[in-house]
Amino acid sequence: MRRRGILLSGGLLAAPRLARAAWPLDRPIDLLVPAAAATPPDALARLVARHLARQMPGARIAVVNRPGAGGQIGFEALFHAPADGYALGLVTGAALQALAIERRVRYEPEAFTFLANIVEDPGGFWVKANSPWTSLADLRRAARGGPGELGVGTTGIGSDDHLLLMDFEAAAEIALLHVPYAAIRPIQRDLLAGTLPLAAFPASEALPLLRSQRIRGLALAAPERWAAIGDLPTFRESGFDLRGGATRGIAGPPGLPGEVTLQFELALRDMLTDPEFLREAEAQTLPLRPLVGAAYRRMMAAEDAALQARWRRRPWRE
Repeated sequence: MRRRGILLSGGLLAAPRLARAAWPLDRPIDLLVPAAAATPPDALARLVARHLARQMPGARIAVVNRPGAGGQIGFEALFHAPADGYALGLVTGAALQALAIERRVRYEPEAFTFLANIVEDPGGFWVKANSPWTSLADLRRAARGGPGELGVGTTGIGSDDHLLLMDFEAAAEIALLHVPYAAIRPIQRDLLAGTLPLAAFPASEALPLLRSQRIRGLALAAPERWAAIGDLPTFRESGFDLRGGATRGIAGPPGLPGEVTLQFELALRDMLTDPEFLREAEAQTLPLRPLVGAAYRRMMAAEDAALQARWRRRPWRE
């Protein structure tokens, strides 16, 4: 996936770097992460914490892990944090919006102060390296031979992996057996053990197993191929006009003052164009999709509207 142009409040980030006042030194900014340590969201948050602090003279940023309930605990912690500039959070779409549609949560997805998207991690379908399936066409033929029998592991009902699975079932006119898990590691364990024939999870989570040639991809739910995972076709190239995955960005609680919001947006803009940040992001094989300010807010609003319409058509609760 090629790096896309960075947008700030709807315009190209061509403005010069602006001098900013030193950030108050009395306490650190907490960056809340709705995931456990040593996960891709946590790794991204720690990268952002280091590089964002470099763009904000005097700022110290502490990563605070708040995992649980598919991200709900962390999202609620951010939503109810004081809007004083000392609390930020890593937020994940479409999980942020989907959770609020399918269950009662203590936050309103549209009310967060969305500051900048960092990555878009495309979903994919993965099989064990010795699987007889090499394409989505193979998978469809197998599924038609045993409707509802082939198990597919995802990270839970309503996850972006589950939504991609539902889209593929509808497009291919097949029925698969959804097997929801609480985390990706058990999915990968069962896939490698051969007790799970197929898994759906983000491409970033597939990279280590692909590099060790323990799994193989059937297709990537991205708008274009991603060189980092080799010559894997997209769903669209495979005959299914589908796209899915997880976006990860930085947000503040509702009601963040305008001057504080702007200062964060400018710092994030500079971070996302900083060569040192870009080198480290490339070393971590991050699928960057930088959007800052209004451009990010429009993306999250559009995703929320699309999920609301989707729920009305076909609720994903099982």
